Amino acid sequence: MSRVVTDRLLKAIEDNERAVVFTVIEGEPLGAKALALESGEVVGDGVPPAVLEQATELIRAARNRLLELDDARVFAEVYGPPPRLVIIGAVDTADALCQAAKLLGWETIVVDARAKFATRERIPNADRLIVEWPEEALAEVQPDHATAVLVLTHDAKFDIPALKAALATDAFYIGALGSRRNQERRREKLLAEGVDAVEFERISGPCGLDVGANSQPETALSILAEIVALRAGRSGGRLRDSKQRIHAEAV
Repeated sequence: MSRVVTDRLLKAIEDNERAVVFTVIEGEPLGAKALALESGEVVGDGVPPAVLEQATELIRAARNRLLELDDARVFAEVYGPPPRLVIIGAVDTADALCQAAKLLGWETIVVDARAKFATRERIPNADRLIVEWPEEALAEVQPDHATAVLVLTHDAKFDIPALKAALATDAFYIGALGSRRNQERRREKLLAEGVDAVEFERISGPCGLDVGANSQPETALSILAEIVALRAGRSGGRLRDSKQRIHAEAV
């Protein structure tokens, strides 16, 4: 890797920027490298423009890919901070979710306005605890396209503001725990507060895949499985019955 590309990549990693490194592995100029950042900055040359144009899509997908062109093959390697899981409600399931998400390498943030609930003793596996009202916490966290927001509370004074605030962000996943009846009540309240019916469809509620979850760890597995599937553009069905390739992208 050229020195200029290496130096800029190291700075991007240090600053938690998202970027993709393109390397020509077949074709000319063989071995050429370029670094494209989410900001639009490009460092390096020799990489086909048609490849550079895919930088934003690749960064948002957060998966390495082998790109096939008519006269070249280019490997795209994506760099960036880990995805984030923001959990509203420091309930028991929150810690099971944090524990499971950390196995995936995700950053976990638990939010609760109730200081007696959002404690290290109750939620030891969270990377970060925020004792604030949901809308204030989300304004601080600023969920982006690599953030999943999950509402675990069953109290309108917490979950309605949380869902409304989450819908105003670029979070790729917004989930809400609770029964179908509870989801309908939330829908009525959010529509009454001006949330568009189409926008409401972004909320996955009841959240999770239908795996027959019973315990808190199983519930966490169900929810995280849905989040991972959605991020990869998959339905979350059985691989035996799927006609798609097993891996979402060639890596």
